[in-house]
Amino acid sequence: MQKNKKSFIVRFFLLPAVYYLLSTVLLNGCATAPLRTGLGNIPAYNIGGTTYLPLVSLCQQGDINWDYDTFTRSVTLKKGLHRINLRVGEDMIIVDGKIHNLSSPVDMYQGTVVVPLKFKERYLDVLFGEIKPGYAKGSRAPICLRKVVIDAGHGGNDPGAIGRTGLREKDVNLDIAKRLAKLLRDQGVTVVMTRSTDKFIPLSRRVDIANNSNAELFISIHSNANRVRGLNGFEVYYVSPNTGDDRRALAAARNARLNLDRNYFASDSMNLRATLWDMIYACGRAESITLARSICRSIDREMQTRVLGVKGANFYVLKGVRSPAVLIEIGFVSNPNEERLLKNSYYRQQVTEAIAAGIANYSQDYAAMEASQ
Repeated sequence: MQKNKKSFIVRFFLLPAVYYLLSTVLLNGCATAPLRTGLGNIPAYNIGGTTYLPLVSLCQQGDINWDYDTFTRSVTLKKGLHRINLRVGEDMIIVDGKIHNLSSPVDMYQGTVVVPLKFKERYLDVLFGEIKPGYAKGSRAPICLRKVVIDAGHGGNDPGAIGRTGLREKDVNLDIAKRLAKLLRDQGVTVVMTRSTDKFIPLSRRVDIANNSNAELFISIHSNANRVRGLNGFEVYYVSPNTGDDRRALAAARNARLNLDRNYFASDSMNLRATLWDMIYACGRAESITLARSICRSIDREMQTRVLGVKGANFYVLKGVRSPAVLIEIGFVSNPNEERLLKNSYYRQQVTEAIAAGIANYSQDYAAMEASQ
């Protein structure tokens, strides 16, 4: 037994480089469409005849603390006095310091760590408490929104920021936008994307898409960059209040389509229209700040990443949007560590799920406020 333990520890901790290289190779097994699990919104996959579940969803729903090392592809699960160590490709795990064998190995599917259903039943349910049907920690209830516009920044001949290893912002933005769109659509939200391919879309056209869609939210996805390569973190922007002067309000009143019947106005006063626009604009800005804070709180709770917070800025793509609108900077491609993380499909999914959770929490609070009025 002692010999087996030493052998496993060597495989688990001393050969990370070998397994990292192997991680680029497709794992064996054929996955089918998601199966029914009876676990709320947690999907199940048939891989090689074994039912697998996404570990991140199980941990969120069971309130289990977890840490994932992208280099060694090892996971540490902790809750209370119990601790489990496992790694992708291994059928041996360490439970509270003792080695146990699984009938099927931990696997990776669609960029997400998945574990056998029996692992959940034998270890997670027994040690950490039974994970019952319901919604994951980040999205405890359905998103109470009808329509959302998701804007993937840059595209086409505009690559955006480019990292030292060649990671292009436009590609990261589009991938995150598509993942977010899928999560929202899975909860019944209608999603309009300003672009769904590698295509250049002018900023004015993005604003028009947002305003013509009658959507309740506008979410613009971007990746950051800075000459200071050590700078890193996640941040969310709303349109800065310093744009809210009389000249800006008058310009907006002249150029924007408010979609209000002329009978709303006792006179055709441009100043009156400007005042009305400013009221709409101020309300949208307040909601944008609330949404931005909710997303940052979710990222801070769900991710082990630095959160730079909520900031105001004079971004063109936000200025003309009539609905609550935020611009999310998911990380710095100029930072070597964050560039490496942003290249990882699993990390992108984590970020996307945390953003979706922030949107869900915002929508729940907003729905509760609407119901009380």
